[in-house]
Amino acid sequence: MNTTRAAELLGLSEASVRRLGDRGLLPVRRVGRRRERRFQAGQVERFKRTMGATRPPASVAAARAQVLLGGVPMDPYTHLAVLYDSDAGRFRVTVPFLEAGLRAGQPCFLVAHGLVLESYLQRLGQALGTELDAALKSGRLTVLDAPGTTVEEALEFWEKAFWSAMETGPSVIRAVGEMVPERERFVSEAEMLAYEAALNSLVKRFPCFIVCQYDVREFSGPALYEALRAHPDLFSLPLRTLLS
Repeated sequence: MNTTRAAELLGLSEASVRRLGDRGLLPVRRVGRRRERRFQAGQVERFKRTMGATRPPASVAAARAQVLLGGVPMDPYTHLAVLYDSDAGRFRVTVPFLEAGLRAGQPCFLVAHGLVLESYLQRLGQALGTELDAALKSGRLTVLDAPGTTVEEALEFWEKAFWSAMETGPSVIRAVGEMVPERERFVSEAEMLAYEAALNSLVKRFPCFIVCQYDVREFSGPALYEALRAHPDLFSLPLRTLLS
């Protein structure tokens, strides 16, 4: 099978699969003039069975930790979409979510830019005071425009970021992504939605909790439908949890 298919089966980015092959961790052979990588199905399946060894070791605290989102306790390894239709609704669950993580000393990520980012920092500053500046300077709060412009770039960014965050031994990694600003950075809306679906496999490998924010005033009905499909973790929750 080619690199794309192997990545799909393993739940990894294509860049990660290429690195595994180049390092000899996943057997690979080169074919054709372009020396394209090919993987045997049986070897990919065997590697998949051993992937538990490549998953970051979760501490006892991580295994037992729960996160409050909109007043509902939830487990890590979760990827949710929240829909909102007002400026006030944007912050209903995400500001308390980030505030709690920063107060607990957990690594937090905020994906936004422009006026949306300014509004977040203003509200977080009101809640945290000088602790916000300390979190930004120390890297406990990482702010970025977008994780990438394509599915592969974005998955590779998060994989590296999560491994780096795990070096401090956190119980939970928290991330909030504002999808309107993110859409501006991806090559297309379809690419962004494909990334959202692909992110699920990565989330299950790290003790993280990712909240993707969709302003319904800025997305079409079909796009929101695809966004909901890309977040199966929300299907077992009360509807009020994901509406702001």
